[in-house]
Amino acid sequence: MNNDKVLIEARKLCKDFPLRGKKAVHAVNNVDLKIYEGETLALVGESGCGKSTLGRVLMQLKKPSSGQVFFKGQEISAMKSKEFCPYRRPLQLIFQDPYASLDPRMTVRDIIAEPLKTYRVCSSKQELTDTVVKLMSNVGIPADSLYRYPHQFSGGQRQRIGIARAIALNPSLVICDEPVSALDVSVQNQVLNLLKSLQKGFGLTYLFISHDLSVVRFISDRVCVMFLGNLCEIAPASELYSKPLHPYTGFLLDAIPKADPSQRNREKRLLSGELPSMIDPPSGCCFHTRCPYATDRCRQERPQMRCIGSRQVACHCAENFA
Repeated sequence: MNNDKVLIEARKLCKDFPLRGKKAVHAVNNVDLKIYEGETLALVGESGCGKSTLGRVLMQLKKPSSGQVFFKGQEISAMKSKEFCPYRRPLQLIFQDPYASLDPRMTVRDIIAEPLKTYRVCSSKQELTDTVVKLMSNVGIPADSLYRYPHQFSGGQRQRIGIARAIALNPSLVICDEPVSALDVSVQNQVLNLLKSLQKGFGLTYLFISHDLSVVRFISDRVCVMFLGNLCEIAPASELYSKPLHPYTGFLLDAIPKADPSQRNREKRLLSGELPSMIDPPSGCCFHTRCPYATDRCRQERPQMRCIGSRQVACHCAENFA
């Protein structure tokens, strides 16, 4: 990982989805985020917190309501569709459901070849087929499967096909949107090892979106915790897992199943209170309605991201947990 080179950056990024009347779902709120070349940044949080929306806004599949996105120093959020075309190639996505993301009427060759044909990477049909076979080999799909259809593969194999399609254009950033959540545990390990191997071989940068912190621990360099569309904590993975500074991070870590019986029998902290609404978020800290450490300041004043050592935390009481 090259910590000196920022690949993609979000500044004050917001994404709202208007509802009838004057209300809106505030899916992403005022996010400042940097992803560095060659790293794996994990984005974690409970379902519905805005993780996938943030990923899609970063790669401009959804336009932000406000704020800016910069790719290699160039602002891409203000670009028109035609102007943005050259930037589509280095930004790729691996989808959560490997079956729904593959066209059932297309063969494996056609699925992987589609981005290559779109950007005219190959000069002949034979070169196109050879490139597809090489990509299949890179992800562990045998060449004799070239003309098979998605329904003829297992879930893990289908995800490998999706990964081959994502890396076909040698992207700079791959957004992995819950890429192993639909797979069995043993297959998850294989796919995670594949992603790490491809990162090393192709020099990839990952934004790895997940709600499974045990998976994130294995693959990430840094972890970004999200709650109700807001960033709570960004830290190196080893530091975050050893000592979380945001209460919400601590509750998430407590929810990880423990294999050690002595750890398993420890009393777990459970979240209390009501889950706030993204349509009508609470004043002050978005987490204060569920936080046992909330003070009057938390209820009135929204905490800003601030640096504590090598991490960033949005909590008025973070020093109490350091």
